[in-house]
Amino acid sequence: MLGENSSAIRPDLQHIVDEFCPDFKPFEDVYRTLHQDPELSLHESKTSQIAADFMRDLGFDEIVQNIGGYGLVGILRNGPGPTVMLRADMDALPQQEKTGLPYASNKVVKNKDGNETPVMHACGHDFHVAALMGVAKLLHSARGKWSGTLECLFQQAEEDGAGALKMVEDHLFDRVPVPDVLLGSHVVGNGAGTILIRSGPTQSSCDCFDVRIFGVGGHGSNPHLCKDPIIAACSIVLRLQSLVSREVPPGEVAVLTCAYLHAGRAINIIPDHVDMKIDLRTYKPDIRKMVVQAVHRVIRAECEASGLPEPPSITQTDDIPAVVNDIGVVATLEKVFRQRFGDKVQHVEPELGSDDFSILGAARGIPYCYWKYGGTDMAKWEKAKRENKLAEIPRNHSPYFGPVIQPTLCTGLLSMSLAALAHLGVKS
Repeated sequence: MLGENSSAIRPDLQHIVDEFCPDFKPFEDVYRTLHQDPELSLHESKTSQIAADFMRDLGFDEIVQNIGGYGLVGILRNGPGPTVMLRADMDALPQQEKTGLPYASNKVVKNKDGNETPVMHACGHDFHVAALMGVAKLLHSARGKWSGTLECLFQQAEEDGAGALKMVEDHLFDRVPVPDVLLGSHVVGNGAGTILIRSGPTQSSCDCFDVRIFGVGGHGSNPHLCKDPIIAACSIVLRLQSLVSREVPPGEVAVLTCAYLHAGRAINIIPDHVDMKIDLRTYKPDIRKMVVQAVHRVIRAECEASGLPEPPSITQTDDIPAVVNDIGVVATLEKVFRQRFGDKVQHVEPELGSDDFSILGAARGIPYCYWKYGGTDMAKWEKAKRENKLAEIPRNHSPYFGPVIQPTLCTGLLSMSLAALAHLGVKS
């Protein structure tokens, strides 16, 4: 119903963003600062405080901090009307930056295991924070033109899949008003200035499992006196692939990967256990449920068939639903985006990357839209396209991922501002 009620987009939204669009330079500076000083998941103390201080100085009515960690929400109450929540994630990745940018990160920190690791904003969350701060500035300046309640949510720990859930479990929607609509966006490696949007599934679910296979160790020359867990683990890896080819219906999508397999430390010792990590991506809940059950079935059956001494340990570490955009909200946004960006608004196919943004919407059945905007210099993108070399363009999580500051920041800031105004009450 929300999308239907908002479907008649008024051209005055464009006039509002033109009249109240802030100077981009302070937010470009924020971006450079965040890019040079990235923070890992659940350690976003500086980033969180920068956002909180900014909204407090602007005059937001309430800043609710430390939600599930360093998550926070700035609330701007502006009379009767809808409540709109805008989300930006804040965390960086344990990765060495290789962009060569003058503001590149050289930061090294200790991870949760106590080992030193380089840190980089390789997924653009620094852009998201800077852009949402700019949106907060624009909408605060334009508050005479709209009515309702604006909530700017800065989320920690998207990269490890825990951030949104931690905020929800820490009573997010008891501490701030439940929004009528939830809006989020993400910078990607496409041409700068483009907007990428679709109805329905846009990002896959993500189910990850830590698995330990227990055996009986011993000398490599006496395998008959051992119970070799490596043989069972290898059988599990191969058998899991048959789930996609033989149990998932043709035409449906599931990707099942075992990218971590660790066993033993010496060439002549059969270990007493093997550790595995398994990753599953799907779009549809019924396919997801079926494959998750099958993963458990295969692992247990292969261990039993190998005569191992005890059942395997299977721990689910990620449980993130697919991002499924609301049809009505997308229809509303596509109209207002096309008024601003014209043919740079593009429909896209769903991706098998995941984002815990969906957890925020699922917590209270909130309709939402999650779209993307490009960050690669358009001339570079078009040249790569002509030469059939788009695969060489650095994408999210690449050590070379360094979006051009403009028009990327402008696109992110204006698209989110328009999306918010399209759902707030706009005064005549």
